[in-house]
Amino acid sequence: METPALDPEALSVFDMLKIGVGPSSSHTLGPWRAVQRWLAELAAADVLAEVEGVRVHLYGSLALTGRGHCTDQAIALALLGHDPVTVDVDRIAAYVAELAERRAVTLAGRPVPFDPATDIVLHRDERLPGHANGMACEATVGGTVRRSVYYSVGGGFVVAEGEARAQAAGIRLPHPAQVPAEMLAHCADGACRLADVVRDNERSWRTDAEIDAELGAIWAVMRDGVWRGCHTDGILPGGLGVERRAAPINRALLGDADPGDGADAWVAAIRAQTYRFPQILRWVSAFALAVNEENANLGRVVTAPTNGAAGVIPAVLFYHVCFSEEPVTEAAILDFLLVAGEVGTFFKKGATISAAMGGCQAEVGVSSAMAAAALCEAQGGTPAQAFQAAEIAMEHHLGMTCDPIGGLVQIPCIERNTMGAVKAINAAELALAGAPERARVSLDAVIRTLRQTAEDMSDRYKETSQGGLATNVSVRFTEC
Repeated sequence: METPALDPEALSVFDMLKIGVGPSSSHTLGPWRAVQRWLAELAAADVLAEVEGVRVHLYGSLALTGRGHCTDQAIALALLGHDPVTVDVDRIAAYVAELAERRAVTLAGRPVPFDPATDIVLHRDERLPGHANGMACEATVGGTVRRSVYYSVGGGFVVAEGEARAQAAGIRLPHPAQVPAEMLAHCADGACRLADVVRDNERSWRTDAEIDAELGAIWAVMRDGVWRGCHTDGILPGGLGVERRAAPINRALLGDADPGDGADAWVAAIRAQTYRFPQILRWVSAFALAVNEENANLGRVVTAPTNGAAGVIPAVLFYHVCFSEEPVTEAAILDFLLVAGEVGTFFKKGATISAAMGGCQAEVGVSSAMAAAALCEAQGGTPAQAFQAAEIAMEHHLGMTCDPIGGLVQIPCIERNTMGAVKAINAAELALAGAPERARVSLDAVIRTLRQTAEDMSDRYKETSQGGLATNVSVRFTEC
């Protein structure tokens, strides 16, 4: 048997779809994971029990929008020993408040002084050389400061200073693909779907049972996030006074037919109704709004591929589940996630999924492309049509800036997820009606264009809140 080639950057779909806590994968999940990694490295060096004090320095975009993106809270929660997958999201505010009062964390079973008000230092005028999202973790041991530098490079990925891009070292995939054209060749060779090739690659990391279990967990978080968001009213935190809109839309569309007792019954109630196009459009918007309102409220979401774009893929998947003529099976839902995740890996390899490096085109744009490809194949499209759908969706997000007002992942971020979802559905329909062999623009070309556009874009429009809407809409900023 021929030995599979070593993929120069082997990425799993589970690198692109991660369960975490809002509001930002690069500013919340990434710093959280960086601190966890740092503590593990101190323990491995057998010095954790000797730490006398800790301090975390934030640079670049992490410093400029870190408060609004709750980076300080993520750091506090990591130092308190919580994990983003399992932390009680309803207790986050209490955990942070208790730490602010106690001003100490427990490391290796002993209290260590840490005051988040003074020991999280924002260097708004400095940027570390490796990435716009830089941070330095310092531990005082025996009177000497040990400093470790990390970069949150988007989508919850973290790399240490001097480290190569995060990837599964040594993994040999049966169908390695650094660019979409190589994946299309694998599909053609095997006369199979994208989902089939992706699953075969995923078996390099996990058994089929493990793949299904993890995909099922991701779908459960997406499903429950949409349901919660569509059944929760109120004002989002942070001081902008943004009202939740998903729940009112849900009530207007479903009314007394809403069973109110869980996501599965709710989906069944939606499927039981007949809707015109404008109403379906409102539903898609409600699904996307719901997830990103939960994200803005430090709820549990799936980075897809980032938290800021977490609503696009669930909204498109819910559209498929709720409005397809035939019921969508659990297996089809898992295949949808496999395809979406795989498309995300190509953007991660060939361009960026970080708004701090490429603006919102790298977040909502990439998410829209992921959802478009998945929906296209789910509706019977060929691999070539699916990649054409991804190209169409991304092409019409090129140049989109990231300019969050007040540094919060709310305006324009939440609404942008509705736009990304609608564009994904439109792109899938255009691809299904088209002929990929006659397309003038390939997915490979649009990924290269995203990279070039990101490089050319002014830093003011890269999640710094120093340009665009952030400087033209006056608000009184309040911390998250």
